Formats: sequence, structure tokens, C-alpha cells
Amino acid sequence: MNKSELIEKLITEFPHLPPKTVDAAIRILINQMANSIAAGERIEIRRFGSFTRQIRKPRLGRNPKTGQPVEVPATAVARFRPGKHFCDFLNSGKEIPPK
Repeated sequence: MNKSELIEKLITEFPHLPPKTVDAAIRILINQMANSIAAGERIEIRRFGSFTRQIRKPRLGRNPKTGQPVEVPATAVARFRPGKHFCDFLNSGKEIPPK
């Protein structure tokens, strides 16, 4: 599922909400999460998982074409760690019932 499919599903599930409002809410949520992770904050969504920023150390790599050594700089990556409830759900094969 991508962002536009999520927006369409929410519009279908909550027809009383205007589509522009749903679209804006999803965009704000994603932007806020990205900004928080970029700032080094941890995001935890209970029963789902947590998102953190992890720094990969600089290292020496190789150009696969020439075999020459290449310095790979340090990079920041987002890391998702699923929660126990989410992992149990994935392994159960069941669907979460709507509330």
C-alpha cells in the first residue's frame, strides 16, 4: 500500500471526512514523523513498533566495476523495529477486525 492508496482507503472508510482533509492529515503525519526522526527523536506507536535514526559509520568500500577503494561517508538511516503485538499479528495470519 502506498500513500495514495492509504488516503483512498481512509476516504472510503470515513466518508464524512472531506478528501482534502484526509490528504492533508496524512501529509502532516508523515512530514512530522520524518522531521522527528531526522532530529534524532524516537517515535513509538504502541502495539505497532518504533522508528529511530541510526548512523552508519564511514567505511571503505570498493567500486564494483574497477575494484578501486572508495570512501563511503557516514549516513543516517531510519530504522523500524516492530512491536511484539505487531509481530504476533503477522505470524497469526489473521486480519485485524475494524473497531
